[in-house]
Amino acid sequence: MSRDETTKIASDGLRYISKAGGSPFGGTGHTAASMSCYKCGLHKPRALGTFKRLLNQSMFMCGDCKPKT
Repeated sequence: MSRDETTKIASDGLRYISKAGGSPFGGTGHTAASMSCYKCGLHKPRALGTFKRLLNQSMFMCGDCKPKT
């Protein structure tokens, strides 16, 4: 971490005044629009990946880890 930021706890208990609020996945309302790849752990859109059967469960795998065939 190369950033030299100092934070203080405000009187209302909040620490981060410069941190952006909200979800990093956006407010689209589609809760299953992206999934995390079980191999690399990154969140990718479901349309760009496939599901693989592993240990009797369907696991999502992104297109970077396993291209669609």
